[in-house]
This record gives sequence, structure tokens and C-alpha cells, in this order.
Amino acid sequence: MITIAIANQKGGVGKTTTAINIATAMAATGWKTLLIDLDPQGNASTGLGIEAAARELTSYDLLLEEATLPECTLSTDIPGLDIVPATQDLSGAEVELVSVEDRTARLTKALAQHSRAYEVCFIDCPPSLGLLTLNALCAADTLLVPLQCEFFALEGLSQLLQTVERIQQGFNPNLGIVGVVLTMFDRRNRLTDQVADDVRDCLGGLVFENVIPRNVRLSEAPSHGMPALVYDHQCPGSRAYIGLARELIGRLPETRKAA
Repeated sequence: MITIAIANQKGGVGKTTTAINIATAMAATGWKTLLIDLDPQGNASTGLGIEAAARELTSYDLLLEEATLPECTLSTDIPGLDIVPATQDLSGAEVELVSVEDRTARLTKALAQHSRAYEVCFIDCPPSLGLLTLNALCAADTLLVPLQCEFFALEGLSQLLQTVERIQQGFNPNLGIVGVVLTMFDRRNRLTDQVADDVRDCLGGLVFENVIPRNVRLSEAPSHGMPALVYDHQCPGSRAYIGLARELIGRLPETRKAA
């Protein structure tokens, strides 16, 4: 199983939308896929139609070692896609894990025991660099970074890259970056093109060719409890995520391409 953390400490950059739709696209391509909702807001769970009443065991229980990965996992309406849901209880894990000796390795341990159950695992991280995101980065093989096409994007990316470097030095030397995906791309806005050009000049081939446009359907889909790829698979946003999934598969190590 290859584990991909989807992270950026800035909020509102499309992390959860990317997590939901890239996981759906991978499952549709034939990969046995797991999505771990590690954001206390639980938006990834809601976006995949998981009702609050169904979230009896969550990523909180997983991190506190009160339940195993299979016990916390729920099936979704997407064939081949399972999810570990989240609730607001997860925000308490930040405090409860502070005094625990192996606090950064809880998710690593939980996944290691069941690494053969899935071919790819995505982790939807909260918009911060606290213990939850740290657990995700320690457990991940690689990092996918959604980057909003706005003025402060590069500044936030610089901070994230510094964090990745510290993780590599202190916790997970094998952590890589599979790519940066430009989100909320609006061709009518000249600033969007300028930011995209700056990011590509700075990071080169690390930036995915497929960009995610501003698209009403992407915003509407979560309120219906389904990914945009199911809600309207022909909309520009859905087509962009399908293209992104193809690119992502092309960047994964050959030995991990089980599908």
C-alpha cells in the first residue's frame, strides 16, 4: 500500500475536495482505496455521504489506539473506496496525545498492521501543522499538495516545504512529494495565470499539468453527500480530477502500481 498525505497548512485551498475526488477517481480506475479523514471538521466524511450517526468509531479512536483500522473503516457508495471517518472528537486528540511517548507514530502503527488491505491510502489533513498533520506526514510515503492560485500561495508553500524537510530529518526520512496541484484556477483572472507561472518556475516538473478549475459543481457536490465525479462526471472539475488521477498513477513507483 502506498500512503499519500494531502496537506497544506492554509485553509480553503481545496484539500478535502481533492481528497474526495482523487480517491474516487483512483477507486474507479480499479485501485482498492482507503481515505482517512484526519480533519476534526469531518468534511471528507460528509462529502462521501457518511451520516454523523454512522461514525461510531473514527480516526480519533484509531489514533488513541482504542480501535483497529478495520473496526474504524466504513464502506462508501463508491465501489472500491472505504473511509475512516472523523468527528469533532478528533480535535481532542491533539491535547490527549501531547503526553504520549509515541505520539507522532500512532497512525504509522495503525496502518502498518493492515498495509495489505488496500493498494492506496489517502489522508485528508487539517489546515494546520499540529500533531494530526504530523502523524499523517510520519505515516505517509509521499505528499500531495493542493495549492490555491492566489497571491500568498508561494509563501505558504515555502513554510510547508520547510516542515517536510524537518519531518524528513527527524521522523520520516523517506517522505517525498509526489506533486503540487493548482486549485481554484480561473483563466479569467490574470493573477491566477501569474501565480501558476511563478509556481511552475519555482517547482518545475513537481507541479501537475492538470489544474483544478473554479467550478460550481465541485462546490455543490458535498452538500449532496457525493463526490463531484458522481454528482456530475462531465463537469470541468470532474474531468480535471480524472486527468489528475491519471497523472498521479504515472508518478507512483512501478512496484506499487498493483492495479
